[in-house]
Amino acid sequence: MKAEGRAFTYGNNVDTDVIIPARYLNSTDPRELASHCMEDIDKEFIQKVKKGDMIVAKKNFGCGSSREHAPIAIKAAGISCVIAETFARIFYRNSINIGLPIMECPEAVKEIEDYDEIEVDFDSGIIYNKTKGTQYEGQAFPPFMQKIIKAEGLVNYINQTSLL
Repeated sequence: MKAEGRAFTYGNNVDTDVIIPARYLNSTDPRELASHCMEDIDKEFIQKVKKGDMIVAKKNFGCGSSREHAPIAIKAAGISCVIAETFARIFYRNSINIGLPIMECPEAVKEIEDYDEIEVDFDSGIIYNKTKGTQYEGQAFPPFMQKIIKAEGLVNYINQTSLL
């Protein structure tokens, strides 16, 4: 599996209230959540982002509350992968559970800039910055996680495997 798109970069401690502000949590509709994704940190994010683009952030991305709304909003906005130095653990788990690929790679985060064209190979963990011609080694997803992501989330994966 691969992902390819432009980078949108952010700093440390991007919390779930910034990813999807609490005032929009009365909705569970992914499209509605996506329409407000990142608006408190980047007002034009939703107008600029295209399907396949990626978020690149520094330390502790997704900290704050344990709500699944944050990774749902990111995925529904069209983001194909989030790359960060580190993730809040519950955000990491929620992301995989809903089928949003995320990858830790401090070296890539230090060098990737806004709108760099990025390609991620989930099988090898290789992150390639096509704009700069540089390559980084992130951690590849184990096969079971790739199956969950390919199924668009844990519930779909379980439903698919229970039919076999």
